[in-house]
Amino acid sequence: MTPSRDIGRLVEIMAALRTPGTGCPWDLQQNFSTIAPYTLEEAYEVADAIAREDLADLREELGDLLLQVIFHAHMAQEQGAFDFGDVVQSITEKLIRRHPHVFGDEHGHTAQAVEGLWERIKAEEKEKKAARNGGANKGALAGVPVALPALTRALKLQQKAGKVGFDWNDPRAVLRKIREEADEIEVALNACDEPTSEAAAEVGDLLFAAVNLARHLHADPEALLCQTNRKFERRFASIERALAAKGIAPQQATLTEMDALWEEAKAQE
Repeated sequence: MTPSRDIGRLVEIMAALRTPGTGCPWDLQQNFSTIAPYTLEEAYEVADAIAREDLADLREELGDLLLQVIFHAHMAQEQGAFDFGDVVQSITEKLIRRHPHVFGDEHGHTAQAVEGLWERIKAEEKEKKAARNGGANKGALAGVPVALPALTRALKLQQKAGKVGFDWNDPRAVLRKIREEADEIEVALNACDEPTSEAAAEVGDLLFAAVNLARHLHADPEALLCQTNRKFERRFASIERALAAKGIAPQQATLTEMDALWEEAKAQE
């Protein structure tokens, strides 16, 4: 079987991999649950290629992510649920439905108005889906996937709660909540000589409050933490280079030495 730019060839390859007797033993053992972690991993690798501005890598990672879609669709086809064509039809119907300002009669909208229109249509879709499910999952926080990264899921939960009025109006109030949560961690630590599960739980509350502050500052907490991670990696690599120039390994240096090099790296940025 030869490579091709035709999506149909990819569908054929997936079918061959899943054919009992002649297919790939590993692929044949997989199901939705076992493949799901790979799907998440591939999505992260797409995001990583974008962050690194590596378009060659992005092309490859998008292919890996597309394979995940094909894989799930083929397993669904094996069960008689739907196939890849149904997936394509579903998303094209959704895009047309959610863009009446492009494919319908509602023209002349601003970007802000379009966002509001999108949210209204999504809400209508949610109501119809709830009706099909007998009215289940109609709560204000319904519809936030549990598999999302914790920071992103916290953000979406807070956004949904905010839409029904459960929110602060001032980021300073959120900052006070952060200080309150930090104080509660200190109280928990002072109550025992060893770190406790109570203190750890308070850290979770602190993280949730920090996400809330990012939201009030119109920032994505996941993106902010990714930026900080990259900054930490960059500065720590600078420490390692400086120590290596002196013939010292990081584990041989004192914290005071490394902290001074950290401040140097920080000043150079």
